Amino acid sequence: MREASSAKSSGGKARKPQSNGASEGLLDRELVDLPAELRWREWMMRVEAVIFASAVPVGREVLARVVGKDCSIDLLIDDLVEELRDRPYELVSVAGGWQHRSRVRYADAIRASQAPTRGGAAALSEFEATVLMSIAYFQPLTRSELSKIFGKEVSRDVIGSLRGTGFIASGPRSPTPGAPYSYVTTKHFLSAFGMETLRDLPDIEALEDAGLLSRDAEHSEPFPVGQEDNSEGVL
Repeated sequence: MREASSAKSSGGKARKPQSNGASEGLLDRELVDLPAELRWREWMMRVEAVIFASAVPVGREVLARVVGKDCSIDLLIDDLVEELRDRPYELVSVAGGWQHRSRVRYADAIRASQAPTRGGAAALSEFEATVLMSIAYFQPLTRSELSKIFGKEVSRDVIGSLRGTGFIASGPRSPTPGAPYSYVTTKHFLSAFGMETLRDLPDIEALEDAGLLSRDAEHSEPFPVGQEDNSEGVL
């Protein structure tokens, strides 16, 4: 009825497409006409649909846009996690939000299929991976500080490559002469490596004991590597 009235008042002229804000206004979030059980089920399906469609982890504030104001996002997520318990994929908490991820036990099958997959970590050289690891643990770090850690120059090409993957971004300027930019990890770094926050990084003392990382300021050789925006990834 509202659309018909609006068309008549505009003299039959074609209307401009609605903005996202207007479209959001048409979504019934409260669903008061539904029985409580069906209302909850619809909220669950909305939340799962948004997470499934998103290319990045979805935060609480985004999910709150599609459910009622008194709906508990945490309880919805708990029910979705339980519902997916027997599926080959799960709902995981990464980088400050939620995302669908294939279960580890099916990794071999996915690789054998050679099907193109979305997301994941970009391929890095051993040295790039070690520089990234150093930034993750000791950020914010300037290129000069990284060069001191490794005992040789960390080139702009290496930094550019890591920036190109989306794993690092410019952090605060250093108070040292010239005020160079420092570098920090990003939310994409957390997402790609399946972490909620940087507190999920492996214990640094264990890495030191294994010879994979050192807090010493200077090294004659790079650290060995194991197998395998201001940034929100900063602790």
